[in-house]
Amino acid sequence: MELTIAGRRAFVAAGNREVDPGRATVVFVHGVGQDHTVWVLPTRYFARHGRNVVAVDLPGHGGSEGPPLERVESMADWLIEVFDELSIETAALVGHSMGSLVALDAAARYPQRVRSLVMVGVSVPLRVSPELMGAAMSGGHDALDMLTYWGHSRHAWLGGNETPGIWMTGSYLRLLERCPTTTIATDLSACDAYSAGLDAAGSVTAPSLVLMGSRDVMTPIRGATQLIAGLPETRTVVFEGAGHALLAERPDQVLDELIEIV
Repeated sequence: MELTIAGRRAFVAAGNREVDPGRATVVFVHGVGQDHTVWVLPTRYFARHGRNVVAVDLPGHGGSEGPPLERVESMADWLIEVFDELSIETAALVGHSMGSLVALDAAARYPQRVRSLVMVGVSVPLRVSPELMGAAMSGGHDALDMLTYWGHSRHAWLGGNETPGIWMTGSYLRLLERCPTTTIATDLSACDAYSAGLDAAGSVTAPSLVLMGSRDVMTPIRGATQLIAGLPETRTVVFEGAGHALLAERPDQVLDELIEIV
């Protein structure tokens, strides 16, 4: 589905259904260099179980016109503009990695618009290593390799996909290769610069869920400890042996947890 947000084309996946403002809505926000396709399983499920689903392509990603937004706060404002364009009064917000920061910021600054909040693979602050940032700024393929390598657990490097026939790390890398390297650099800079996360946690009024992988080296569990402590009503689930790419490594378990809250 194509929308016009701030005068630019924006693409959202709605599960091949019209968005009905009278139904409960779930909004999904992807991570660095990705797009709506990472949410195929949950969007398909909820679209077939009576919910509106809205999986966005952030500006400069997937089918959405650029340029990419340089601040997490700007992405959150853009997301609320999507709500307004679709006449969505309130929704469950689900984000992964950078998308978790966007969802957190939106839930904190627009509490009346957010029914529940789910953050998958989150750290506050979400610092980016100098090596990764430098590789992204130079536009080299090394940045994509680092994101792929660090984004998966050792189990995922060797195979073991719960979806037969899909190569987890290969698919992840190909998705990143579809995204301009300048956009990936902008995303990483936005994550690294976002400093309002802990304050935002205290302003969230919706019930929340934090999903983490025990082997996540990009957003390790220790990086979410203060965030979790600051959220007023939250539950945390840690998937043993999983890395940062939980949507690929633990798709069924992630969906089971989403069903409980969104």
